[in-house]
Amino acid sequence: MATGRFIVLEGIDGAGKTTQARLLVRALRRRRRAVIYVREPGGTDLGEKIRRLLLDHRSRMTVGTELYLYMAARAQLVAERIRPALRRGRTVVCDRFLYSSAAYQGEAGGVGVGDVLELGRWAVDGVAPDRVIILDLDPLEGRRRKRGRRADRIESRGLAYQRAVRRGFLRVAKRLGRRALVLDAAAPPDELHRRILRGVLS
Repeated sequence: MATGRFIVLEGIDGAGKTTQARLLVRALRRRRRAVIYVREPGGTDLGEKIRRLLLDHRSRMTVGTELYLYMAARAQLVAERIRPALRRGRTVVCDRFLYSSAAYQGEAGGVGVGDVLELGRWAVDGVAPDRVIILDLDPLEGRRRKRGRRADRIESRGLAYQRAVRRGFLRVAKRLGRRALVLDAAAPPDELHRRILRGVLS
């Protein structure tokens, strides 16, 4: 059975994950790789409904409810799109994955990074990335980049929360060891793209 590669991009709000994920997809396709792009939360009909609920300012929920909703969307994405693509030998580029929950609900939300990762292992049914690219950025710069755009429910939580999220991602990187690549997201986008591509192709 063919097995594809699974690449995840992570980082705080404003770090440039979506831009870099799309650049990576295009670069891999130019190299004749069969690639699909997915995002979290979302990527499936159910996941997009959960996304709207999670990011809506009118939603009121506990951190536990938030965590389980993210896990539900993730489980559906793995079952419906990620695992089938990997089985067909495709490369999957994912904008956020389990490690966002570890940083946001685990570290910043107080649930605990280890506990979130343990719960997540069940939700993703053993699917693990080959490479996790963590785009590290000062939250002040992340806020500056998003100035003028309407913040969603998570983005509007302020600098202290975003600093805790950043700590969470760095804790995750230590746990992942060689599978993680932490890059300075303040670098020019073209330079950052080249570093990501090298990290994925190496």
